Amino acid sequence: MNYLAHIYLSGDNDLVTIGNFIADGIKGKSYKNYPKDIQIGILLHRHIDTFTDAHKTVRKSTKRLHSKYGHYSGIIVDILYDHFLAKNWEKYSKTTLKSYTNAFYDSLETHYHLLPNRIQKMIPYMLADNWLLSYASIKGIAKVLDGMNRRTQNRSAMNEAVEELKAFYNEFENEFSLFFDELIVSSKNKLIELNTQYA
Repeated sequence: MNYLAHIYLSGDNDLVTIGNFIADGIKGKSYKNYPKDIQIGILLHRHIDTFTDAHKTVRKSTKRLHSKYGHYSGIIVDILYDHFLAKNWEKYSKTTLKSYTNAFYDSLETHYHLLPNRIQKMIPYMLADNWLLSYASIKGIAKVLDGMNRRTQNRSAMNEAVEELKAFYNEFENEFSLFFDELIVSSKNKLIELNTQYA
């Protein structure tokens, strides 16, 4: 899953959310250098990634892209799924997406000192283009995919995946909905388990 889903699945604890958000850059046991709640967020992130990668519905989505995009298919599906979360946000939250993302951006600024260097450098771009809110539109997703393609020196052709999104829109959306309901349950259970471990 991509940024928005990881943030959403963290629950109401700001530090758990920060941990989940920064987790990709925290390798091995170095997560133990962070405060307890951030550790929980990092471990939750790893659980979400493992659950997602092994899920048969997600694999159905990635298979649709694999012949063209190879090992980038999983990254593309993560981004497409964030689009469907943003687009259908009112189904999952009583808070508007705009209010929710603004509250998260405020939390990033509050906890800026806890963010790894790489994330600190990324934040101005994230805020300037309002990444999380932009996921709700195909135009926003196209911009994200374009940025990801540039990061691969145009080798991945990920920018072209917006065409598959349009061509198989209903299929991707149905797969997201089926999968995400299961992921919500799995993440809540993992969060309870981690909070009990760290109590």
